[in-house]
Amino acid sequence: MSRHTETPYGHDPQGRPYSNKSKIVAGVLQILLGFLGAGRFYVGSVGIGIAQLLTFGGLGLWALIDGILFLVSHDRTDRAGRILRG
Repeated sequence: MSRHTETPYGHDPQGRPYSNKSKIVAGVLQILLGFLGAGRFYVGSVGIGIAQLLTFGGLGLWALIDGILFLVSHDRTDRAGRILRG
């Protein structure tokens, strides 16, 4: 099986497969709706999403920082361990 068939979104420069999830969508969701854990639920991090939901995103601070990190980090992954697309 070819590499393209296995990962339709390609690979990053280190050869790690890209996710079908976007880090921009995750970051914006986290900044706007992080008190509900929206960005974390989007990438499949259900446990952290529930923790953010129960703490209102760490009273907004955790959600804001998490959202910014989604936007600027190049190594955030989805539930399957694939790198979020830019």
